[in-house]
Amino acid sequence: MLDSSVDQAVGDTAPVVSKRSQGLSDRTIAWLFVAPSIFLLLAVNIFPLIWTVRLSFTNFRVNRPNAEVQFVGLKNYISVLTDGDIWLTMQATAHFLIWTIVLQVLIGFALAYLINKKFRGNDMWTTIIVLPMMLSPAVVGNFWTFLYQPQIGLFNYAVGYLAGADPSSFSMIGDVALAPWAIVIVDTWMWTPFVMLICLAGLRSIPSSIYEAAECDRASKWRQFWTITIPMVLPFLMLAILFRGIENFKMFDLVVQLTGGGPGSITELTSINLKREAFEKWRTGYASAYAVILFVTVFGLASIYVKALNKVKQR
Repeated sequence: MLDSSVDQAVGDTAPVVSKRSQGLSDRTIAWLFVAPSIFLLLAVNIFPLIWTVRLSFTNFRVNRPNAEVQFVGLKNYISVLTDGDIWLTMQATAHFLIWTIVLQVLIGFALAYLINKKFRGNDMWTTIIVLPMMLSPAVVGNFWTFLYQPQIGLFNYAVGYLAGADPSSFSMIGDVALAPWAIVIVDTWMWTPFVMLICLAGLRSIPSSIYEAAECDRASKWRQFWTITIPMVLPFLMLAILFRGIENFKMFDLVVQLTGGGPGSITELTSINLKREAFEKWRTGYASAYAVILFVTVFGLASIYVKALNKVKQR
């Protein structure tokens, strides 16, 4: 009798469940699966952004949680935009950003162009070149700190040997004139392989039939390079510039390990300066306004750049 009752209950429930499951559309089922991820992204990204914007209009200090929080309007934004020290960090960031992108694009494209030509040991050299970008920035920073040591550093000995100078006569990370170039060299060494891989993908996406047609028209290798290779790889180059530009604008860990923003503040990038305002001076409202300005700057420039990239891709 118990078995018959269970069977009857199951029989009554099955049609109800079946009707409910049949009532869910594919769109509803898709949203059920996607909703947790969307909620997590909103919680991790959107909420902190909104909270930062709110704090940027106050005098809140995180080390004084019991102090009265006052609404100060645009005072923090005006203070950031009129602060001479912040403009100096902007100049340091611009120097780092421009030179790293220029060097990485030029060297990365040259390496990709050479590797695209099949030769013996091609795969081995590709693996060796890609190794630096697989390392942690903290490891790279410590590694190059030893290389830059005036007394025992191999970099100084190499430069001294080539230039005929005393290796201990200069310090890459201790000299005001050389420190900005020291971080440029390290970032170029580490991330040029990334640009190389993107350029290599662009080179290998060019159909060989285009070069064959150009050879039939008796176009020289130099003309093929400028009229076929460069125009067809240009979208990939612009994509590499976009990625590296965004990453280097917020560069922090590598520079902290190498110079800590010094000597003085000559290599203090905006990310380092923002960290000091927020977690050393505890000016939370001011730092929030600083962060919002940086976000708007990067987002605006990236949006304009993406539009230009789309126009190049549509040509």
